[in-house]
Amino acid sequence: MLNVMRLRMLCELQRRGTLAEVAYALSYTPSAVSQQLSLLERETGVTLFERVGRGVRLTDDAVGLVAHAEAVLARLEQAESELAAAQPHVRGTLRVASFQTVVVELVPPALTLLAERHPQLQVEIAHREVGPAYEGLLSHRFDVILGEEYPGLPGEIRSGVDRQDLVRDRLCLAVPAVGRWSASPSVLADLTTAPWAMDPPATPTGDWSRAVCRTAGFEPRIAFENADPLLQAHLVRSGHAVAFIPALIAGRHGDGVQLIGLPGDPHRTLHTAVRAGRAGHPAVRAFRAALAEVASERVATPLAGWLAADGS
Repeated sequence: MLNVMRLRMLCELQRRGTLAEVAYALSYTPSAVSQQLSLLERETGVTLFERVGRGVRLTDDAVGLVAHAEAVLARLEQAESELAAAQPHVRGTLRVASFQTVVVELVPPALTLLAERHPQLQVEIAHREVGPAYEGLLSHRFDVILGEEYPGLPGEIRSGVDRQDLVRDRLCLAVPAVGRWSASPSVLADLTTAPWAMDPPATPTGDWSRAVCRTAGFEPRIAFENADPLLQAHLVRSGHAVAFIPALIAGRHGDGVQLIGLPGDPHRTLHTAVRAGRAGHPAVRAFRAALAEVASERVATPLAGWLAADGS
């Protein structure tokens, strides 16, 4: 009978391409991974991979085996979920990965609800951006992750993943309440010379932000490049920048900041994702339910005004 852990290693090898990355993902040494995959080759009696430069390429036999292995792993998780659901209490440890704005605004009150309703459930939170979080989910490092999608930038569709949308979060222009840049612009291009706080390029937030400015006819003058929305809000509050801010964090972190609606009223979509075989686990269902309850109670943040569409 084939070894389940070795099958997991083979699945990771197809996803990552090198023994070193498989070892890192599964907390093994590269030599241990190589040894286990050699044992899997002996068990199957076929060649599973070929070395190509610094990486490896799976053979056709291995690709077929991976498809069966992923189905087996999903069924095992489904069986574990059904066994857990038959127990009288929700318990165990749930490993969650989330990006910052959700950790700050939604996760703490959700954890309070879970502590009251399911005291035997332990939740561990890791701060990860969406890409690394998905990698950790598929490698079984995390049980649940929280992700986001920006307008015009649809996320990758991943097989074997159960996704549930959580909330639509308005994206706003933030300008200081006082100071040089506090005058409400009529169109976005009025801020052509303003100092912007913006996420780095090649990130969903950074790419979306730059695209909005370019559509308005200018290249933003980025004075502060960082991926911390709370820092960006602080830079706006202190009068040193303007920025695009999600409404989710503006309610309690928007003092000294004016929020202005953007043309088309864009929203990002926040979601949870789990491996499909684990979607029915009571711990996963409890966590998702608590998050949804907290999200439904968020009050819409009032806006100071709306930008006109450029050229109007």
